[in-house]
Amino acid sequence: MIEAVIPLSFGDFPDDVQLCVLSFLHPSDLAAFACTCKRFEALYRHDQRLWFSLCHRRWGSKTLINKWGGGKISYRHLYRVLDEYDALIGFWRRFGDTPAPAAAPPPPLVFFEWGPFYITGSRVSPSKNMGYGVIKKPFLWMSIAPGGEMVNYLDPEGRAEVNAEDLVMAELGVSESELIQVNVSFIGECHVVVEENLEVNVDPSSPNLRGEVSDDVYGSPPDQMKEIYQYLANKTSPSSRRQRRREKEKQRQGRIRKWEPENFVKIVNCSPKPSRPLQGLWKGICDDMSLDFYLVSYDDVGGIACRKVGDFHRPLTYHGPIFWTPSLTFFNSPLSPEEDDIYNCRAHLRPADESQEIISTPDNGVVSHVLYINSSYDLVIPDLVGTTANPRQVEGRIWQYRNGTFGFGFLRDNYIIDLKHIAINGHLLDTVEPSNGC
Repeated sequence: MIEAVIPLSFGDFPDDVQLCVLSFLHPSDLAAFACTCKRFEALYRHDQRLWFSLCHRRWGSKTLINKWGGGKISYRHLYRVLDEYDALIGFWRRFGDTPAPAAAPPPPLVFFEWGPFYITGSRVSPSKNMGYGVIKKPFLWMSIAPGGEMVNYLDPEGRAEVNAEDLVMAELGVSESELIQVNVSFIGECHVVVEENLEVNVDPSSPNLRGEVSDDVYGSPPDQMKEIYQYLANKTSPSSRRQRRREKEKQRQGRIRKWEPENFVKIVNCSPKPSRPLQGLWKGICDDMSLDFYLVSYDDVGGIACRKVGDFHRPLTYHGPIFWTPSLTFFNSPLSPEEDDIYNCRAHLRPADESQEIISTPDNGVVSHVLYINSSYDLVIPDLVGTTANPRQVEGRIWQYRNGTFGFGFLRDNYIIDLKHIAINGHLLDTVEPSNGC
């Protein structure tokens, strides 16, 4: 007689197998699963191994999970914090007024990346006379203190010698006057505000600036019963709460702000995709042999446009598109003799010290596709719109190379601007230290 095989339930599997399977779930799905029985509910609420597995599955290749908060915080709390931090990773662009009077406004681009147990925000700008080098100035560090609270420190000048490990462990190796503790707040998914935390940035030597109004603002509880009742009435009455709020507001207004808030919007599509190979942030040598950054974006009607974003002396709105096209119809190689001549008779703008290296790189300069583009001339000169009187003033090409990069140029010019990646897989490329001339 054949015995019926009783299938195993999930709870019959070894604990390590259960943890491995559960680590693939999103916390909302995990919460639904925890409702199936008390054992899984306790696992969801209190099991450190489970939440460590979730953290490690999602961010283990990017940061050191067991180092955050000095290894003294719950991994469930850590997951919530890292989930919020994860939305910061990548490129952001400053908008609005520049903070604090300065000789020159800071670069508009900011890059957030993972550190061993913190997030670093760096201002990013093109270098001068350093080839494809990208200047990276860390100015913001975000982490979790051993007590579980989030700590964010900002270096307004980018000059302090900051040891990030000591900083997030509240063992600052620099003068506290050089750093400002800030709040980093999301407004929606793609807007972040960095503003000074006035609750902590207080000068203790000032007799007019005090800390937060504490709960014992009316003194210690008295001993007599009648006075106790009066004490409790003062504590809970609406008028007393309003008084405390007014005192707090006066204190905030009396503090000297060291840093004006900065607003940033996220550059969502900052990397190319198979369906959008030209999309993202790129860098290239301009006709004056200086390095600049370019943002190529696709619109909703099937076109693309490219703008410069590296010049931080003027707002982004001042820059018209460098090139644009309403059509994404690529022409595959081999090229026609005419198109081949258009490409081969133009020089490639590259740093002198990298020209030979780039030419010898496999697949670089080998054209796989060609796209027709227009310059911004026909957007700002009405007489040229829709005319063929002088097409060389507006017509151009994009040459896509086999290695995934591309170059562009116009018929009116005798050169091609080859574009390279600024970052790959969350890491900036070709970073250099700023010099006195940068």
